[in-house]
Amino acid sequence: MFKHLKKDLPASIVVFFVAIPLCLGIALASGAPLFSGLIAGIVGGIVVGALSGSEIGVSGPAAGLAAIVLAAISTLGGFENFLVAVVLGGAIQILFGVLRAGIIGYYFPSSVIKGMLTGIGIIIILKQIPHFFGYDADPEGDFAFFQVDGENTFSEIINAVNFISPGATVIALIALGILILWEKVLKKKAKIFELVQGPLVAVVVGIIFYLVTKGSDTIGISPEHLVSVPVPEDAASFFGQFSSPNFAVIGKPQIWVTAFTIALVASLETLLCVEATDKLDPEKRVTPTNRELLAQGAGNMISGFIGGLPITQVIVRSSANIQSGGKTKASAIIHGFFLLISVILIPTVLNMIPLSVLAAILFLVGYKLAKPALFKTMFNLGWKQFVPFMVTVVGIIFTDLLIGIGLGLAVGIVVILIKSYQNSHFLHIEENHVGDKDLIKMTLAEEVTFFNKGAILKELDSIPEGSFLELDVRKTRYLDNDIIEILEDFSTKAKNRNINIKLVSDRGTVENPESYIEFFKLRPKTA
Repeated sequence: MFKHLKKDLPASIVVFFVAIPLCLGIALASGAPLFSGLIAGIVGGIVVGALSGSEIGVSGPAAGLAAIVLAAISTLGGFENFLVAVVLGGAIQILFGVLRAGIIGYYFPSSVIKGMLTGIGIIIILKQIPHFFGYDADPEGDFAFFQVDGENTFSEIINAVNFISPGATVIALIALGILILWEKVLKKKAKIFELVQGPLVAVVVGIIFYLVTKGSDTIGISPEHLVSVPVPEDAASFFGQFSSPNFAVIGKPQIWVTAFTIALVASLETLLCVEATDKLDPEKRVTPTNRELLAQGAGNMISGFIGGLPITQVIVRSSANIQSGGKTKASAIIHGFFLLISVILIPTVLNMIPLSVLAAILFLVGYKLAKPALFKTMFNLGWKQFVPFMVTVVGIIFTDLLIGIGLGLAVGIVVILIKSYQNSHFLHIEENHVGDKDLIKMTLAEEVTFFNKGAILKELDSIPEGSFLELDVRKTRYLDNDIIEILEDFSTKAKNRNINIKLVSDRGTVENPESYIEFFKLRPKTA
């Protein structure tokens, strides 16, 4: 695990800087204590990172669960009661893993996964624009279109124009310049620039800028535009930030409903992220999805026990890890330790980091996920790839991650049905005759299911009276009972329309079979 430490250590630092504002922002958007977001980030990095089979995935508190957490804390009667649901949700996820439910992750179409990555990239850029200019009304990590501050993604950007902070904007531009210089020029010049990552330099410059301009009325950065990690006064106050679940409420039905909701949504988000990170992985490794559910479940149980938010694998941190050169799970684990050590030893230093600098870092993460060239690539693949891709992108931007994915998946299923309709059979009308009848050959595909009913019915009904139909099923390995019933019904129509049928199969050739159900050794459906 540690043989790529020269790559993993710098990547873990970048992930650490990306994770801090997201952990705090998601906790704020969830109506939970700020420290609970950091707990989830620490557990997601260290515990889930160690147990997971993913080499480049990073776990932590998820923006997609923020609305669920916000509502649950209120309806369940407090944060400690909610933690019971987190622990139970983790146990349910472990059950999902044992039942091998992770296979669901393999059934998301590639076009939808690419749409998810692109949509998240665009939403990262849009959400960071206000923070880049020093307008921090909406917390970091709120990726939904309708925000917790009452605005939406685009109205927030418009509002930011009226509240530009000169100091935050200046250091954000400097940070962005450093990041682009590092990416495009310096990394190619010497290996030292690969070891010392641009985001680390940008953050250090941001802290220096804050200290130098402190007190300035023009370009000084006020505290609300800085990272805000809780600062304990002593060991007792540090440990006082941890919370314990109130297991006295474990018998309440609402607790179990919330637990199942957390388990289901967290598992779906994780499986989607696993599929996406595997696509981004330069080495194209495949993450074992059932093991991932077990790891996430264990992480959620531990996070819930000590006062943390629910955890999922998250694409923003995972993609930042990949983009920064992370090679193994060591980068995720080390980033978790960085979070733990920093909140204990240097919270006051963390609180000197301007949020606009972190927005500049996230800008680049978003751009790399949503490169304009990808739109052209998907368009060139044809409408069957481009339409689900665009529906997913637009859905994520104007709703949220899960709804966007759901819309893309629904369109993807419609495309599959259309393709299935088109590919269910092959119809060939020959010029020659059998006696005085036109010969029509129909060859069924390898698999014919109830999806193909409409296409086959249409073709059978269009066969002219007095024709000779040769139905070839030699290539067919699976023939749905629905299709056999259609053939059974058509045999009656064929007699009335003077159509002769020759059935060609591996079992032999039969003319005008008395019963297709008997021929295929299937029983008719019962009512």
